[in-house]
Amino acid sequence: MPDYADVIVLPVPAGSPVEPRLWAETIFSGAGVPLWAKWLMGIRQTVVTLIGVKPSPKDIFAVARVVGEEALISADDKHLDFRCGVAMDASGKLLRVTTAVRLKGWRGRLYFLPVRVLHPLVVHAMMTRAIRVLAPR
Repeated sequence: MPDYADVIVLPVPAGSPVEPRLWAETIFSGAGVPLWAKWLMGIRQTVVTLIGVKPSPKDIFAVARVVGEEALISADDKHLDFRCGVAMDASGKLLRVTTAVRLKGWRGRLYFLPVRVLHPLVVHAMMTRAIRVLAPR
């Protein structure tokens, strides 16, 4: 059972790509992250060491596999287990990012306090940017 879960769904223009791996890679690419979110992630990488959490590796959001219309991403660490699905509903022209997090111990709970507030804002911004990048011109 996750300690945190959310789902963000945004419409995409007709004619947009339908491959979930492409959407996931675009959403989580360095170019897909807004500058303000990059700044926050940079702060995160520094601050987490103060509570004994290792900084995230660069490939933390790599797609593990694709099942049907959904690209799956997972990462487990000593402070949390993270699962994310990036799905493209081609018939409904909807992009969906589902996140579930299971926290481990006090480090996970402390780490996730600010993340809980910022996560939906960051993911929404990343999805919006990916839609701009991948929308047909």
